[in-house]
Amino acid sequence: MEISNNPEGIRRMGLITINTALEADVYGNVNSTHVLGSSMMNGSGDFTRNAYISIFITPSIAEGVKITAFVPMVSHVDHNENSVQIMVSEHGLAECVHPMYKASLRDYFEHSRVSFAQQTPHDLKQALSWHVRLQEPGSMHPDRQQIAQ
Repeated sequence: MEISNNPEGIRRMGLITINTALEADVYGNVNSTHVLGSSMMNGSGDFTRNAYISIFITPSIAEGVKITAFVPMVSHVDHNENSVQIMVSEHGLAECVHPMYKASLRDYFEHSRVSFAQQTPHDLKQALSWHVRLQEPGSMHPDRQQIAQ
């Protein structure tokens, strides 16, 4: 019998888990394994799903300020909003987003909420545009002129 990853055992122990996130979206979904949705990095699995308290940590930005860990929609979902209880960056618990990206992310959320009024409103045309901007070439920020190349 496998013990180390046994979901029932993890639940009974009341574990508090701390895992690294690559990115998180405005609804609380976390990608902890795939860079840009395809290149595998690491994993966390049953420990998070069955934890008493699940915590994810990440720096809010990478490569200077070209990449943000907080996006409209993650490129790969490892942990949905029901498994993620606490998200932390160097900016804290409630205000995790780097100041350079905060207004753009808020604008996306408000636009989606008003235009696509559903339980989890997404503007699919814009949701992954941040990842596309990073690939061609260089920065997730909607106003690339603000980012030094």
